Amino acid sequence: MNPAEATSNLDRLMDQASNALVQTEYFAAEKLCVRALRQAHKAGDFERLARICLPLQEARRQRRMLALDSGLRLTLSTNPDPKSLLPGFYLVQPPLIGLDARNLRESLFAAGTPALVLAREPMTRAGLWPVVAVGSGGLTDTLTLRVRLAPPAGVTPRETGITRDHAEEPPSAEWFIAASEALGDAAIAQIPPDLHPAWRVDDLIRALDAHPDHEKLHQRLAEACRAAAAAPPPVGTRRRAIHDHPYSF
Repeated sequence: MNPAEATSNLDRLMDQASNALVQTEYFAAEKLCVRALRQAHKAGDFERLARICLPLQEARRQRRMLALDSGLRLTLSTNPDPKSLLPGFYLVQPPLIGLDARNLRESLFAAGTPALVLAREPMTRAGLWPVVAVGSGGLTDTLTLRVRLAPPAGVTPRETGITRDHAEEPPSAEWFIAASEALGDAAIAQIPPDLHPAWRVDDLIRALDAHPDHEKLHQRLAEACRAAAAAPPPVGTRRRAIHDHPYSF
C-alpha cells in the first residue's frame, strides 16, 4: 500500500469510528480505532495517531461506564465459562495470573460485553496487593505493569493459602476504579520524560495494550504523538524505557 492509499484508509477507518461513536456502537468504534492506531503507528503518521487517541479514549470510557452501571463485581480464582460472562467489574486472583486476566478481557470484548478486568497477585508481607497487567507478545518480550496497593476494606491477612489473605466479598467499584488509575499512572511514571517523543509513543502504545482502561495513557500518547510529529527523527540506539518482567506475572 502506497502512502496515499494508507492515508486514505486511515481516514476512512476514523470516519467509520466517528459514526460508530455517534450511534453509541462503542465496541465497533474501539475496534476501528485500534486498527487505525496500529496502522498509523506502523506508518509513523504521528499527526493522525494523535487524532485517533480521543475517540479511542471515549469509546473505552463509555464501555467502562456501561460495566459500572451493571453493578456486578466478581472475584475469580478459576477461568469462567465464556458463555456465562456478564457486564461488570472482574478481579482475577491466584491461582490465576495476569495473562488470564488479559485473556478474560479479550473474551469479554469479543462478546461485546462491557467490563473492567484487573488482576492481583498474593498479598505481600507489607499487607499490599500487587495489581498487574500484561501486554501481548512472546515469553521474553511481554510487558508487565505492576503497582502495589492497599487492599479493599475487609481483607484480612492469612499465613496460609495461595492469596495469603481472605475477603468476604469482591472489592468495591471505587476500589476497582482507583486501582485501575494507579496501574496506569505507574506505567506513565516508568517512561523517562526526556525520552525522544517517538520512543515515548512506542512505550505508551505498549502500555495501552497492557492496560487499555486508563484515560491519561491515551492523553499522554496524544501529547507524545504531537511532539513526535514536530521533532526530527530520533538518532542513536533505542533505550527501552519500560523494563519488562516476562517471568513475573
